[in-house]
Amino acid sequence: MFIYYKPKDIVSGDFYFYRHIPQSKIIYIAAADCTGHGVPGAFMSVLGISLINDIIDKSHITTTDMILNELRKDVISSLNPEGKEQETKDGMDIAFIAYNYEKQYIEFSLANNPLYLVRNNELIEYKADKMPVGLYDRKQDIPFSKNDIYIQKNDIIYIFSDGFADQFGGENGKKYMYKRFKEFLLSISNLNMKEQKEAIEKESILWRGDCQQIDDQIIIGIRFL
Repeated sequence: MFIYYKPKDIVSGDFYFYRHIPQSKIIYIAAADCTGHGVPGAFMSVLGISLINDIIDKSHITTTDMILNELRKDVISSLNPEGKEQETKDGMDIAFIAYNYEKQYIEFSLANNPLYLVRNNELIEYKADKMPVGLYDRKQDIPFSKNDIYIQKNDIIYIFSDGFADQFGGENGKKYMYKRFKEFLLSISNLNMKEQKEAIEKESILWRGDCQQIDDQIIIGIRFL
């Protein structure tokens, strides 16, 4: 596993989450992108991590879709206390995974950010629900969906924020874009995880060139052996 984490400022609106629950043989992993960066984004990150931990500790909430549904409810209520006149639509995009290492499958739910699976030198994209964790055009009444994948040896999962793909650079100062991002991840997928992280960092620097970093960046890669 690797975590490539590059905030735009000293503190970040992107965050990663990792928690092992031995009694249930589950590891929770998430990559999240909160609204804003710098101090406002960092506030949302701290709130998000705290709320996720509290939700996981509730024994009746067990699946990734239930966790995101509860997280959305808690984010909205935290940012919009009773009596507040103006609604706050801050929130987060998140890819949330639960890995059952006893049964060798992952369960995941995706809010605006997709998940990539590399298997047998092919990249498969699992698309996200097109809504964030937070207030959004009344879609907070629609539950998040859940997917399952039974893991095969040498499968790699990538979860990430949009910061890398949205970065300006190259010869013409354009965005990196997701098509190039997928091709790049597939091209480095045969490397070990340490080498992959180093390759991502090098690619980021080369692409950006003289351009300023415009957003926080996080990419998590997990190889299943």
